[in-house]
Amino acid sequence: MKRLLIDVVVMSLQYAAVLNDIFEHVPTEIPQDIVERVLDGAATVNDASDLLKCDPAAVFKFADILREGLVGNSVSYIINRNINFSDNCTGTCTFCAFREHRGFRMSVDEIAQTADDAVRTGATEVCIQGGLMDDMYLEDYCNILKSIKSRFPQLHIHAFSPMEVFHMSQNSGTSIKDTLVALKNDGLDTMPGTAAEILSDRVRREICPDKLTSSQWINVVETAHRTGIPTTATMMYGHIETMTERIQHILTIRDIQLRTGGFTEFVPLPFMPYNNPLGERLMAEGYYATTGVEDLMVHAMARILLYPHVRNIQASWVKLGKKMAQYALFCGANDLGGTLMEESISKSAGAANGEYMPPEEFQWIIRGAGRDPVQRDTLYRKIVTE
Repeated sequence: MKRLLIDVVVMSLQYAAVLNDIFEHVPTEIPQDIVERVLDGAATVNDASDLLKCDPAAVFKFADILREGLVGNSVSYIINRNINFSDNCTGTCTFCAFREHRGFRMSVDEIAQTADDAVRTGATEVCIQGGLMDDMYLEDYCNILKSIKSRFPQLHIHAFSPMEVFHMSQNSGTSIKDTLVALKNDGLDTMPGTAAEILSDRVRREICPDKLTSSQWINVVETAHRTGIPTTATMMYGHIETMTERIQHILTIRDIQLRTGGFTEFVPLPFMPYNNPLGERLMAEGYYATTGVEDLMVHAMARILLYPHVRNIQASWVKLGKKMAQYALFCGANDLGGTLMEESISKSAGAANGEYMPPEEFQWIIRGAGRDPVQRDTLYRKIVTE
């Protein structure tokens, strides 16, 4: 008991030292009362609005200080492979350029063979997602999981968005809870927190009217967390949402994390406006996607508003480009995502940054930013390589 009390006191002193260091280095443009609420993990919508009026350089610096205090000088990446198993989809999302782009559908054996290829190239994770199909049931998704786990029990399966889980639940007449239990039992390790877009039903009614609602997304994610399935969290920004809706989305993620603790990371995803109806409409109105400063501000605000509850903020090199993703490391981000090996969804919407980045290039980019590269697994545990 005495040893435990000593450890608690030491940790408290260390944390106090970190907070004092943050206070000393935060730019004077950032109001002190906002800094105090951020450090308490209780920043408000008004705080966020006030920060957006500050000099962007000061906000970037504030986010970077928080990042350093929370995760140090390390920047992580993961060796993984995306498996987008079909572009057949009953969805009507106006931002999608992937649906029936090529008209393909992989068999269970083909998916397992792709996982085999990933393992042989050093991947520790496969990320599996596909379109929504009327003839795909819970059993079909479980068969995908079993076909991989039976061959590669050590391979982490990060699969099926909340929309896919909702879809298979509806198709199969099973509850969300029972659906997730079945997936977990057959090999699902974690879930991508995609299909979130903006958690505003006003926005969702316009850009993805047939998708699950905000409350349904939250229910699937929280049920996953309580079932022992961690997830990521995402936000697709830069289309018709307001700045307040962006802020509220991030704070909703924070609220979920406070209730469940199940998020491993937050990934801001800028909207790609090419080859889709929503982008065509916006470009006709003179809007050509987000600017670089706007992208960096979103990452910085994510770090600030989610502090200290969500430790990891990822900069997507596929969406941002490699150079902008590197710069995001100075604006609160501490992770660059994965090698991917194959990424079809962003590319079909106009991403021009390739489908694969080797580990050596991750290390080169990270060292070029003066940071320490760390290979991680899906749960952000360090992988020690020879």
